[in-house]
Amino acid sequence: MSAPVVSATMGAMNPLIGKLAALMGDEYKKLTSVRKQASFLKDELSAMKALLEKLELMDELDPLAKNWRDHVREMSYDMENCIDDFMRDLGGADAKSGFIKKTVKRLKMLRKHHRIADRMEELKALALQANERRMRYKIDDSINSTTHVIAVDPRLSAIYKEVAGLVGIDGPKKELKSWLQNTQEKLKVVAIVGFGGLGKTTLAKQVYDEIGEQFNCKAFVSVSQRPDMTNLLRSLQLDLKVEESSRTNEVQDIIARLREHLTHKRYLIVVDDLWNQSAWNIMSCIFPEVGNGSRVIVTTRVEDVAIWACHNDHECVYRMEPLKEQDSRMLFCNRVFGSGYACPSHLKEVLVEILKKCGGLPLAIITIASLLASHQTRSTDKWESIRNSLGAKIATNPTLEEMRSILNLSYMHLPLHLRPCLLYLGMYPEDEMVRRHDLVLQWIAEGLVNCSHGSDLEDTGKSYFNELINRSLIQPAETSKSGEVEYCRVHDIMLDLIVSKCADQNFINVAYNCEGMARMHACEYKVRRLSLKSSTNDATLRIVDTSMSQVRSFAQFGESKYTPPLSLFKYLRVLVFIFPFTRSTIVDLTAIGQLFQLRYLKVSTFPSSIDLPAEVRGLVHLETLEISGGARSIPSDIVCLPRLSRLILPIQPCPPQGISNIKSLRALHCMNISLEDIKGLGELTSLRELRIYTDVVAGEVDALVSLIGKLHGLKYLKVSALSSQHHCGPMYSLSNPPLHIEDIKGIGDELTGLRMLSFSGKMVAEEIVDALVSSIARLRDLKYLFVSANGVFSKHSCCRMYSLSNPPLHIEVLYMLGWILKRVPNWIGDLHCLRSLTLSVE
Repeated sequence: MSAPVVSATMGAMNPLIGKLAALMGDEYKKLTSVRKQASFLKDELSAMKALLEKLELMDELDPLAKNWRDHVREMSYDMENCIDDFMRDLGGADAKSGFIKKTVKRLKMLRKHHRIADRMEELKALALQANERRMRYKIDDSINSTTHVIAVDPRLSAIYKEVAGLVGIDGPKKELKSWLQNTQEKLKVVAIVGFGGLGKTTLAKQVYDEIGEQFNCKAFVSVSQRPDMTNLLRSLQLDLKVEESSRTNEVQDIIARLREHLTHKRYLIVVDDLWNQSAWNIMSCIFPEVGNGSRVIVTTRVEDVAIWACHNDHECVYRMEPLKEQDSRMLFCNRVFGSGYACPSHLKEVLVEILKKCGGLPLAIITIASLLASHQTRSTDKWESIRNSLGAKIATNPTLEEMRSILNLSYMHLPLHLRPCLLYLGMYPEDEMVRRHDLVLQWIAEGLVNCSHGSDLEDTGKSYFNELINRSLIQPAETSKSGEVEYCRVHDIMLDLIVSKCADQNFINVAYNCEGMARMHACEYKVRRLSLKSSTNDATLRIVDTSMSQVRSFAQFGESKYTPPLSLFKYLRVLVFIFPFTRSTIVDLTAIGQLFQLRYLKVSTFPSSIDLPAEVRGLVHLETLEISGGARSIPSDIVCLPRLSRLILPIQPCPPQGISNIKSLRALHCMNISLEDIKGLGELTSLRELRIYTDVVAGEVDALVSLIGKLHGLKYLKVSALSSQHHCGPMYSLSNPPLHIEDIKGIGDELTGLRMLSFSGKMVAEEIVDALVSSIARLRDLKYLFVSANGVFSKHSCCRMYSLSNPPLHIEVLYMLGWILKRVPNWIGDLHCLRSLTLSVE
């Protein structure tokens, strides 16, 4: 049976060819035989890569071609590991002049040089064998059967923000609200049931947002297929602001606290994505019957679960229907052509057929529309090609398999460089809010981001992310004030497709329990990337042994008292631990000093404890170190890491002395940095993001002012100073974009390129308001202005805002709360670019 092509092979091949090119560089010119073999391998693999790229574009492969592709993929991984070992033995890829000569002498003494040459011969033989198989299987014949950051398509943002008006849920929303807003005082549970992709969560969220203010407390919680009930209930505790108890955090204890909290309140709770009755049996225990009109909304794909949750009251079950033809057409055209634009006449006929095959499913419509929107040309041939690729059954029988076939079509039309980036999202759990910055840095650490002509890797990765958003393969989850998507989510049907492709192509292995780990041991191929999801336990982790030694990315989500043997992960590049709400966990990272290839380390375990090694100077490739939790100590030699570009340290303990020596830093977050280091930070000319939290002492204010003046490339600056006699003024935030600083006086003369200004304060003096108004007038490039003071301005101070006679005319978003205004200031009428206005008038 033929199999669909995925891009895992290219994700393995590209980094290998890059490292072979490095071996051919001047750093290794003394190793003549190694360079010669590297040149041969590079040529052979480049020829294979050209064929693989053609195979990637095929919808299906015959078994022989698939087998050859899989063999080349695994061979590429092993070759890259071998090259990494060479480079480590040779002193690293960034050896300085003279160092290689000394290293070669040392290698000759230890007879390592001959061993490396012999190993290169073995790699050459492997490449020749792969090429012979290519000829024998006639793989080639099977085929004939200046950069800038891409922006998120504004049409797509409109769909997600205004989905109620665009996908025809006004009627269902009105009906559901009438069910929930009746006079019944008894607790009422309403269930929304329907196929995945119909918009159940969207409908529930719209209703939740519109009627939520009528209740004393409210919460929206996603359950998913494999819920960790302890963490789920703890999350609900946080949402409802329930104080944690010193008692044990067993499920029954958390339920008791939640139930007690809700007993005296009128509440609205949405239980989203419920899959089985057992999960509901636990969740329902927290909802007391107090006769005050409380409401619960459940969304599920399973009708029996919906009926069970509603206590067999069929009249409380709302069955989602597909979109009607008119709504389907509106949703599709708004995505492809923009709001208010109709479909061109030459495409109307094929549009009707595409919509018919989408069967009124919003997820299918948005996905296919986003695919067509990514092509600037509106050719009939392209549209007909997409139409012919769609299955014929989904309109009459919308099964999960048919829905996946539509999503797979969009996947197959992805550019080759984006495919492994999308697959990498398989590392994350269902319903996870994935931060863009984390994802981009993980892509970079894995070698999945390529750039040319001197472009910035992070900016290129951001473009990759935005392109996946534009194609609706991932969904925006949280947006910054300036309109950038900062967090994304993956629809569970898309995640299911991603995980299945990862398994098929040995890109990522996912384990939920011991059985899942056992299956990995029986796999034909080595585990390359491993994700342990929230329901794994300590017994599962103890199965991680030497068979996992080839793992390149390891992520663990959920509580555990056991850290896997990290010293086994010789080729690890990405290491992530996310343990929410755990108190007793100790994350043992003392072995990471041996992980020579490690490039990205993130540990988020607050309030758990983290044990770091005493020394980490061997991590010469480490680029990101992000620790949030109770680290017992910070290795003092992190200041010696040559490639460290992002350093995020916890509140305690104090950072080591000498951070200003890390010349490669692009982002730094830390507490209680010394005055000496503050002065030295001005030499870090690569810094783009700086956040400092400190007790201001004498001399630090001057040092900070001097520092700001030196960091010309800075894009984000935030200095949080605890109250002291030396610094008692309000906090100010400025961005470019975005640049946040704390003193607004005089900024207009020097920071005229600012695009976003955010101001907040308490008991603001009139002279500060004067400085604010004066500064705003000089920020001619300002696009986003946020001023919030919670009503602390006096009426006299607020009158100063009327005096702004020459406002920045490019302002797009204006947010003013806390001002005691009698009328709307006249200058707001001059803002011809304004698209969002929030203010209060007395």
